[in-house]
Amino acid sequence: MSTIGFLHTADVHVATFRALVAELAPGWRDEHVVDAGLLADARAGIPVEERVRARLAELAGADVIVCTCSTIGPEAERAGAVRGDRPMARAAVTAGGRIAVAYAVESTLEPTTALLREEDPAADLMFVPCLEAWQFFEAGHSGRYHEAIAARLRDVEAEVIVLAQPSMAPAAALLPGRLVLSSPRTAVLAALPRTPAPNSSPQQP
Repeated sequence: MSTIGFLHTADVHVATFRALVAELAPGWRDEHVVDAGLLADARAGIPVEERVRARLAELAGADVIVCTCSTIGPEAERAGAVRGDRPMARAAVTAGGRIAVAYAVESTLEPTTALLREEDPAADLMFVPCLEAWQFFEAGHSGRYHEAIAARLRDVEAEVIVLAQPSMAPAAALLPGRLVLSSPRTAVLAALPRTPAPNSSPQQP
């Protein structure tokens, strides 16, 4: 049976990605490693690359591993994991027009910006900090968290809105009529082609 592994920095993401695997890859197994300290240390400017590699090693039995945290995405990608926000970034620059980059923690701004510039150096980016919303996430008030993000974005003038962190994804439903991109679904879809279909046999040449 095929297995997709996930490295998260918050427990809340386990249920989100488990549901996506059940929907998009029924019959596949999912394994999860959660280390909130990686995000906390990265936000504090403490190098985390070796610890990211160590946590990814715990998922070594998986066919493919996805890092869902945008802040530590560069370190995880260098270690061979699928960077969860890269498919979202690629979709954003492909859509064209001005891209509003919304983020709820400061530490994700630089890696997300660099990622979008990798995909298109000429991308027209604007930045929308939603830092006041993070207190609600940390307190477990997900509804208030997503509403605070949506309120900040409703009047933003941009063709595309990128929600830089996977925890922000449900805010998209509060912004009808806008092109809002988030990473969870696209991350799982990007990982699937790298994983063999369950119960399949290799084709003979």
